[in-house]
Amino acid sequence: MTAQRRPGMDHEHHDWSPISTRGVLHWPNNARVALCVIVTLEHMEWEPPEGSFSTDVVGGLGIRPFPDYARYSHRDYGHRVGIFRVLDTLERHGIKPTVAMDARTAEEYPFLVKHCMERGCEIIGHGISASQMISSSMPVEEEADYIKKAVDALKKATGSAPQGWMGPEYGESAHTPQLLAQAGIKYLCDWANDEQPYPMHSPSGEMFALPSMLELDDVHALWTRRVTVQRYGLLLKEGFDAMYRDGEQNGRVLVINIHPWLMGQPFRIGFLDDALGHMVRNQGVWAASGSEIIDWYRQNRPKG
Repeated sequence: MTAQRRPGMDHEHHDWSPISTRGVLHWPNNARVALCVIVTLEHMEWEPPEGSFSTDVVGGLGIRPFPDYARYSHRDYGHRVGIFRVLDTLERHGIKPTVAMDARTAEEYPFLVKHCMERGCEIIGHGISASQMISSSMPVEEEADYIKKAVDALKKATGSAPQGWMGPEYGESAHTPQLLAQAGIKYLCDWANDEQPYPMHSPSGEMFALPSMLELDDVHALWTRRVTVQRYGLLLKEGFDAMYRDGEQNGRVLVINIHPWLMGQPFRIGFLDDALGHMVRNQGVWAASGSEIIDWYRQNRPKG
């Protein structure tokens, strides 16, 4: 599906729908906010494979000549230490994690796959690796094969196919939603344009967007924009408070993307702990996995 220059939206992936004109979305038990925390487990390769596309993968002290031990080991901290601290924090607040896991992690870290499954995490697709992202430079056949390999790796590692998808670095081409639907994916988290789920157009069965709050992604805030961790903790609270107020009239979804190599550090985790505690102490907050939210929305979405 190629983009088209025209008034309004330049694509046909979904309908344009201002939230002020929609019917009222009711969450279970009349919750105002559905809270979903995505924990990203992605493996950073020593060097990206030839021909792969990647942005400058963050971490370490900036990109340096091979072997960049500082950057590689900084990212590896998430798989060795940070993930356990983040999962403990979510469990303390009764939040079921949605783990975005790439194929390299699924294949090379069976301990982490087993650990996440034993803790009741939902595991969704996250591409091949942190250094291989989808882009429009991929031929459509290559992208379809990429998605298949990522889905097959999770299916082999977990015993079931993932229902959701979050691309590395939010990467997509003009064909990605349709290719994901063809691969059996039911929802994707790469779009950041709403505070409610919404249906995507797909010729291959139902597909929904579970929109993430991009500016509350910890890498985007703390690393890219250099927001202080103190301010980041306040942003989490302030963003939730505004959505909680608006959710009294029409239900909202707050999707936060957390990276254990960054937020799992001992000097940052307390700010996440404090912010999540602030959220769940309110009445009318439904902490759920991505699939739980989409399954409810599919059956209960408002008309119009």
